[in-house]
Amino acid sequence: MNNELTREERLKRLEQSAGDYEELFGSCAQGTLLALQEEFRLGDAQTLKAATVMPGIALRGETCGAVIGALMALGMALGREKHDDVESLQRAVRAARKLCGRFEKEFGGCNCRDVQHRIFGRSFDLGDSNDLNEFVKSDAARKCRMPAGKAARFAGELIMDAMEKA
Repeated sequence: MNNELTREERLKRLEQSAGDYEELFGSCAQGTLLALQEEFRLGDAQTLKAATVMPGIALRGETCGAVIGALMALGMALGREKHDDVESLQRAVRAARKLCGRFEKEFGGCNCRDVQHRIFGRSFDLGDSNDLNEFVKSDAARKCRMPAGKAARFAGELIMDAMEKA
């Protein structure tokens, strides 16, 4: 089914799905991860569940959940299963560093605070109920589609590249 689409069509679908799921879940981590899970048949419901607390690392403004969801998918697709599989470790880390570099160029950093500042012109303390309410009122679910979509696209490109080399 997926092979019927061109690479670019798959990447556009992946980007769209990640944004749709981000809005549905209200979670950049779960939205990004689920789109990648479906596209590449990665992980399971438990894997998605593990991403529940990942946005901003427990809403602390730290690593953006879209980056974490994308890194989780990269790990499932490219990572190692045995402690001595150094080649897979290195391949996965190289891909992860590329993803983070691209995300930083696009959004000014990999931290949730940086992404928020780029999108909203300020950052929010999502652990503070007043800031959380302001974040929601600022149409965050719709505006945060972009980082989720881009992170999924970047991870998708890297996974496809690795599949083509295999």
